[in-house]
Amino acid sequence: MIINHTDIATTAVTPAQFPTTDWPEVAFVGKSNVGKSSLINAMLGRKRLARTSRQPGKTRTINFFTVEDKLYFVDLPGYGYARVSKSESEKWGAMVEGYLQNRPQLKHIFLLTDIRHEPGENDKMLYEWFQHYNLPITLVATKSDKLKRSQIAKHTAIIRKTISNPPPAAPPIPFSSETRDGRDNLWGIILDSCGLAML
Repeated sequence: MIINHTDIATTAVTPAQFPTTDWPEVAFVGKSNVGKSSLINAMLGRKRLARTSRQPGKTRTINFFTVEDKLYFVDLPGYGYARVSKSESEKWGAMVEGYLQNRPQLKHIFLLTDIRHEPGENDKMLYEWFQHYNLPITLVATKSDKLKRSQIAKHTAIIRKTISNPPPAAPPIPFSSETRDGRDNLWGIILDSCGLAML
């Protein structure tokens, strides 16, 4: 998949600031520093479109990126960063929950987890919340290049087993922003979810 045109459309903290088009949207969510911005950059073939940082909790807004003037990638604020105040965390939670529940353009959600670690309590609660509201979701296991190939199946199986009971129907998709491993798989899900043949 070659992307020729993409840009940041808007950064929003209230629904009034969301795009007004009816383009389909896919959202990326996960704990702070799990690699959301790096994944978005890799998916779109850009280096710095979505801002990355070594400091967890950098994304504090809902960021909308246009893709070929046909759909939006939506970068949601990370969660679970200890240095964020309780009031700030609650504000972020309300903002993200409102978007996820009330956005008719939202066609699919990608929940990112670090392939090297078992899902945390926040990951589990969020996955169960998605299930409760019947939201379309795919698990993505980021940073797969940090493991040997022989270890990947074992670690994705652990994530699948521990994130919910019963476990998801499918294991998480391994993804590396360095090698682009998993990129084609995610694009296939995106196009299918958004009813797009090709970009």
